[in-house]
Amino acid sequence: MRTHDLNLRHLAALAAVRSSGSISAAARMVHLTQPAITQGVAKLERQLGMPLFTRQPEGMEPTAAGILMSDRIEAALRLVGSRRATMAQIRAFLGFVDHGTYAAAAKAMGISEASLHRAVGDFQIALGPRLLNRRGRSLVLTTQGQETARNLRLAIVEIEAGLVELAALAGREIGSIRIGAMPLARARLLPEAISAFHAEHPGTDISVVEGSYAELVVLLRDGRIDLMVGALRAPEGVDLRSEPLFPDIPLIVGRKGHPLEAVRGDIEAVHLGAYPWIMPAVGTPLRTLWSEMFEKLGGRPPHVAIECGSAMMIRQMLHGSDRLALLSSDQIALELETGWLAAYGPAPGSLGRTIGVTYRGDWRPTARQALLLGLLRVISESLSTKIYSPATVSIGRTSPAANRPLS
Repeated sequence: MRTHDLNLRHLAALAAVRSSGSISAAARMVHLTQPAITQGVAKLERQLGMPLFTRQPEGMEPTAAGILMSDRIEAALRLVGSRRATMAQIRAFLGFVDHGTYAAAAKAMGISEASLHRAVGDFQIALGPRLLNRRGRSLVLTTQGQETARNLRLAIVEIEAGLVELAALAGREIGSIRIGAMPLARARLLPEAISAFHAEHPGTDISVVEGSYAELVVLLRDGRIDLMVGALRAPEGVDLRSEPLFPDIPLIVGRKGHPLEAVRGDIEAVHLGAYPWIMPAVGTPLRTLWSEMFEKLGGRPPHVAIECGSAMMIRQMLHGSDRLALLSSDQIALELETGWLAAYGPAPGSLGRTIGVTYRGDWRPTARQALLLGLLRVISESLSTKIYSPATVSIGRTSPAANRPLS
């Protein structure tokens, strides 16, 4: 069952019957005739393959399936913002938004350009506010259009979640979970969680989208991913919620045999500032921690000639040079174990960042999504115990303990 195969007015009728308790009251709510409501609900039941109501003398009693689906539909209808819109119009508008032109969208969707143009025009009339502005020979989204597109995607997510929950009610497993992965989630946390989840639930597809926080937060707000995992940022608004999972104290890392090994006593800012550094861009949590590290040591951060956020590239550039970097222990466990790289202690003063999961504030995870979230929490508990303890390891001459892998 595909979401766009469903009739939005039939879905609205389902929600209305559930909230009012009768077909006659629902007909007045959604401005349809009673026969139309009856036929619409019956068609939905055929499409979904299960009864949504039991017919009682005192009215319509929703089944478990009816309750699950109507809850999702009510949320979706609030996001759509108009009971006059149709699923075909929503699909047409989002197709145009995704492809940028009527010609490209029509070709991708397999419909005529005239049909697409008419559907988008009807959708704008149904909603009222102007969604598109002409700029030269092109059409661009207005601010209202951008917000509408985002809400429509979230509405589709709600309907899809309802279909997944109905399948689970029938003992079937369908659907997918889309995860945004920032660099620190890719080393151990997500691989372990996904492997454990998929061993028990192979019928649920997992899609991992890699990217920076700035890239992934847009996808999260648009409903293109369900959650994102990585270093937490300061809250960006009430629409997002972050949950800490475990702390990560980055290590000062260089090649094996780096000149830092010859330093006697504590490693100070003058020693660290004497070598070139590879760091991610200004504004990232790790770059901020790096600056704070020099401040705690009483020095000024040196110029960063190479900005890079890829652990794979950084590892390669550290080898065979005197460059230094701050990296998570999980990202370089193998290199530390084999002696390819060496850790010269954690960032001083227990400087660290929090690894966590971020999701939309109004997100209502399905049972499978909640299970994966639970696995992330459980696995994080084991990861939080495998971090350097500042009480036993300090910045100073490299010791055998400092070079052991942290896993």
